[in-house]
Amino acid sequence: MFNKIFKNYFSNNEYSSDLISYKPVNTKSSFSYSDLSNSGYKKNVIVFRCINLIARAISSVDWLLKSLKGDKEVDEIIYKHEILDIISKPNALQSKNTFIEEAVSYLLINGNCYIVVVKDFNNNPKELYNLRPDRVKIIPCNSTVPKGYEYNVGKDSRFFPVDNDSGNSDILHIKLFNPIDDWYGMSPIEVSMSSIQQHNAIASQNTAFLQNGGRPSGALMYKHSLDSNKRNELKHDLKSLYEGGRNAGKILLLEGDFQWKEMGLSPKDLDFIAGKELSAKEIALAFGVPPILIGIMNSATFSNYKEARYNFWEETVIPLLNIFTDSLANWIKQIFNTNLKLEYDIDSIPALSEHRESEWKKINDASFLTNDEKRVAVGYSSLQNK
Repeated sequence: MFNKIFKNYFSNNEYSSDLISYKPVNTKSSFSYSDLSNSGYKKNVIVFRCINLIARAISSVDWLLKSLKGDKEVDEIIYKHEILDIISKPNALQSKNTFIEEAVSYLLINGNCYIVVVKDFNNNPKELYNLRPDRVKIIPCNSTVPKGYEYNVGKDSRFFPVDNDSGNSDILHIKLFNPIDDWYGMSPIEVSMSSIQQHNAIASQNTAFLQNGGRPSGALMYKHSLDSNKRNELKHDLKSLYEGGRNAGKILLLEGDFQWKEMGLSPKDLDFIAGKELSAKEIALAFGVPPILIGIMNSATFSNYKEARYNFWEETVIPLLNIFTDSLANWIKQIFNTNLKLEYDIDSIPALSEHRESEWKKINDASFLTNDEKRVAVGYSSLQNK
C-alpha cells in the first residue's frame, strides 16, 4: 500500500518538478567485493578475527518458534515444525551454525547478505542457501522496493522478482546502513580500510625487514666506476650471499675501495609495533569488538576479559542479532505463509546469564510489581492477554 502512495506522490503533477524527477540514488562503493575480501578478510588477521568472533557468536544462539494470536505472543513454544527443520538443516551441505555464520560473515564483509529459498514443485520451501554478494545485482525501480534481484554465475543468470506492494520475494536481502546508497549496504571494512591498509603495510614491511636479516637497507659505495657486467655480478653476489632470513647475521666482507652506508631508519625510529597496535585498535573499533578480545592485551578500556566479553555481546552482537533475526523471521513468515514467530533464545547466551540473573532477582524482589508485570518485565507475555 505504501509503495502505491509513494509512486502516486512522486507522479502527481501538482507537486514540484524536483519531486517528479526523483530517482533513487545508487552510489556504488569505491571498494569492490574483491578489495573488501582480499585486503580485509583474507590478508588482515584483525579483520578476520573480528568477523569470526561476531559471526560465530550469532550462529551459536539457539532459536525458538512461538505461536501468535493476532499480534500477541503466546507462551507456547513449538518444538516440531517445518520451519525448525529448515533452520536446523538449511540445505544438504550446511547445518544451522555454518549457514548463519556464512550469512553474517557475508554481511560484515560486504555490508549485504542474500538468502534464497528453494521450493519444490508444489511451491513448498525446502532449502535455504546464501548467495555470494558480488554475484547479486539489485534491479532498482522508482519505489521503495526493487524490481528484483539478478543472480549471475559466469554466463548463467536468473532473475528473482519482488512483489511491488508487499515486498515479498524468494530472496531475503539483509543490509547494513549506508547513508549514500538506496539499495546496497556498507561494510565495516570499507569504513576502516585506511587502518587496514596501514596495518597490512606495516606487516609487509616487518616481513621484508626480517628477510633482510633484521637490518635496514643501505648502499654499497665504490670510489671508482664499474662496467655493467661487474655491477650486475656484484648485485647478484650480494643478493645470494646476504639477503633473506637464512643469511641473517652473516658478516659483510668488503675489499678494496668499497664502503657500506646505511640509509634506512632503525626499528625504534620507525616504531612499527606502536603503529600496528594503533591501526588494530581502529579496526576493532569499526567492528565493535573490544581490543582485549582480539589479543591486544595493553588495552585499558575494560577492567577484565569477562567484562569485555559482556560488553561485546551487549553492544555489538545483540544489536546485529536483532537485525538479522527480525529480517529472517519476517521473511520466514512470508515464505511459509504462517503466523508463527521465530526468535532467538536470549537465555541460551552464557555471556549474559549472570547479568540477566541479577536483573531477574531485582524484578522478583520488587514488591511494587504484580506477578503479571514481572512476567512482562522479564520478556514473557501478560496472563491478562490470554
